[in-house]
Order: sequence, then C-alpha cells, then structure tokens
Amino acid sequence: MTTDIITPGADLGTSENRTPGAGVIEENGRLVATLVGTVNDNEGVVSVGTEGGIIRPEVGDTVIAVVSRINEKNGEATLLAICDKPERGFLPNDQFVQFHVTDICDRYLHHIGDALRRRDLIRATVSQADPIVKITMKKEDSNGVLWALCPACGDVFEADGDGDWNVRCPTCDEQTFRALADDYLGGEGLAALNKAGKRWSPAAEKVFARGSSGRATFIAADVRNDGRERSYFRFEAESGGRGGGGGRRNQHTPGCRLFVGGLPFSVDTDSLRKMFVAHGELNDCVVICDEAGKSKGFGFVTFEAKEHADSAIKALDRSKIDGRRIGVRDSDAPRDKKPDRKQASGARLYVGNLPFKATEADLKALFNEHCKVTGLDWTRDKAGQPKAFAFITIQPESDAAVVIEKVNGSELKGRKIRVDSANSGASKKVGGSSATGGATGGATGDAAGKSSRELRAIQEENSDGKKGKKGPHKPRSTN
Repeated sequence: MTTDIITPGADLGTSENRTPGAGVIEENGRLVATLVGTVNDNEGVVSVGTEGGIIRPEVGDTVIAVVSRINEKNGEATLLAICDKPERGFLPNDQFVQFHVTDICDRYLHHIGDALRRRDLIRATVSQADPIVKITMKKEDSNGVLWALCPACGDVFEADGDGDWNVRCPTCDEQTFRALADDYLGGEGLAALNKAGKRWSPAAEKVFARGSSGRATFIAADVRNDGRERSYFRFEAESGGRGGGGGRRNQHTPGCRLFVGGLPFSVDTDSLRKMFVAHGELNDCVVICDEAGKSKGFGFVTFEAKEHADSAIKALDRSKIDGRRIGVRDSDAPRDKKPDRKQASGARLYVGNLPFKATEADLKALFNEHCKVTGLDWTRDKAGQPKAFAFITIQPESDAAVVIEKVNGSELKGRKIRVDSANSGASKKVGGSSATGGATGGATGDAAGKSSRELRAIQEENSDGKKGKKGPHKPRSTN
C-alpha cells in the first residue's frame, strides 16, 4: 500500500543538492523524516509538514496512531493521521481509537503488552467508525508497529529475528516481540518476523507464564546508572517483624514455592531459612506472624529451581522439629491434589494412660519386646508437650491381638498403660458416651469418623483438663 503520509524513519532520498528542513534530519548522506506528515520540497529544502482541516475516519481508512494505553485484553491509541487524507484536524470523539488483543497479529497473545507497548507508533485499518473508532492491524502486512522504544534504556528497537523475538535493543541488548509492520523503520518485508500462525516456543511461554507484572521491564542499570549490578527490593519479612509477610510476594515459577505447616512457635524466618537453604538457592523465605509479631505456625519458602523444591519436600516433609511434625508441600498444588501422606504399614494400636515423663524411645522399647514397631504418632498440645495417649503401628499385623494382651496393663514409668486396637469400631460406647453422640466434655463435634479408641483419647484429654477445677467447698448442712 502506498501513501502520501510519511512516518519517522522514512528515507526521503539523497541529501545531494538538498538540505533538511523542519521534521527532517541528515544521516550518512540521506534525508530521514522525524515527524508524521507530508513531504514538502521548497527549492531544495525538504521538510515534513501538516495541513489544516477537519477529517472524520471511515471504515477502511488506514491510520497512523501512537499507543497510549494498554490493558490485558484491550488498548487505546491516539490518532495522528489518516493516510491519503492531508487534513490533520480530528473531532474529540475521534481522537482516541480502540483495539482488542485479537486485532494485533495472527498469534495468540496472553496480554497486549506482549506485542505492543505505550509510545509505539503503529499503522492500522479502521474497522468501526461509529459510535467509537476501532482499529485492526491484521488485515495488511503494512499494518503494525512502525517505530518502538526500548522500555529499559530508551533507545530505538532494531528488527532482528531470533526465535520468537523479532526486535533487539542495540544499547542494552534487550530482546522482545513486536507486531511489526512490513516497513518498520523504513525496512522491507519485516512482517515475516511476526511468524503469523505459529505457536510460541517453550522458552517464550515460560516468559509469558510469569504474568504481566513478572515480565515487566526495569530500567537498565548499565545505561541510566553507574554500571553496577542491579538489585531489587524483596518483599521478605524481617525476623519478628510486625505482621509477618507485610506486602506483595515475589513472582515465582510454578512448583518452586513451598508451604511449610505445623511449625513450632519458636521457629522464626532465620531458623526456617537455615533449615531449607541446604537444599538449594532460595529466592524468598518467611514465617507468617500475627499483628503482635507471634508466629502463626506456618510459612513459605521459594526456591530458585523446582528440582531444589522437590528435594526439600522429599527430605523435610513429615520431619520433626522440637517434637512437632511439620508438613511441606507445593503451595501451588490444588487442594485435592496434595501428595498422600505415607502411612506406616501394620496394625494400628491405641496406647493410653501414658506417663508424661515417658519418651518415644521408652514406648518403642516396651513394644519391641513383642513385635516390630513401624510407626508412632504421639499426640501433643499446642506447646509441643506430649499428651497421655499415642497411636503405634506394629508388624506383623496378625499378632495384634497377642501384643495387646501382653502389653495392656503393663507398667511404664510408674503408670499402668492401656492398649487396644485403634480400629475397634466407632459405634461402641466410650466411657458411657455413644460415639455417634460424642465423647463427654464437648467432644460431640469431633465424633464423626473416629474410632472408639480415638474418642476415648478425646474423653481422657477432656477429663484430665477438668481435674483440679472443683468448685468451692460447701459445708454440709447440719439440719
């Protein structure tokens, strides 16, 4: 398509016997336009000027505009000129034109910012003139970006095909994609660099997966600073800081951010970092705290690479810290796809009336005399102190009844312990309370789905809490 409208970068011919005027500069013996408008040659003085008059855009018109606003799926540009129509005046309602993400090029775009940026000069075709002006850049190869600045350093992008990226900054070497017009910066056939209809490569999709804020361009330090390595503030909570996280989190690659739950309240951010840094480089680490600065018992750890996060999950999930068993999982995994907890194989037994001074080693030693212990879950309170009951898993499973008979009623640290199967049925009466009605002392809401042994444990816990809480003594009546 030919047009009388000249855009910045257009070659206006040799400078021999001609001098540059308004809107024109001389480079390497050639005259180059710096404005949008029409060419005037007045006795060897070449300039780019404009003419007056009001003009209305019509469907099918080719227009020159500069991108002024971009959102995720739609954008806005400021109308500069209508090709083949020298008038330059526009009505206020025609001054701004709109476009959709599907109007840019024949490739799937996650965000308009993946093909256009503010201040890009574009050529487009009017697709709707009333009640608002809409444009499209897909109908002609001559449509697209005519001139674009590098957001990092402010230099002009040069067309340079390299995989999915088709422009490169000559100053800071930034590479990205623009929906180029055939004659970008006065070139020829550059629309082919858009690779219309092609799928994005995995490398490009990885960049797009960061989200629009994650792939934002920062000012290049080596251009507008003193050349030192760039560093950016991390929104990482300080140890004991008020409010814990206190702000936006860093963007991360899926699978690299871990949730760590069940932490003792004594574990702070520094302690958590020391625990995980052995498995790989960390981008972020924080223990979430309340407004008083007290740990909430969970935190987040972000690794540089997914393989390091997987290694940490394998090594630390279900491990114990200060008597509490922590859980480590991928924070991005859907709730219904959490990794299954590995349960010890064998018969699961309930052990009650345990002395508080007994240890896990004492309990295992007692059972190891009669069977093999494959698992031990000792219930603890919020302070991490062991309660008076636990669940132990033994093998062989067929010997469960014999082991119960031998160990039940035996003495451990001065107390006779009670041993029974943990799966003896939730419908039995527990200490005078029905399993369907709940154990005494407010266990009603916890009865569903629990075995009788677990309900008995709840009852023991409640009854222990009531000991020593007798009301004031009432003297016996003498009447």
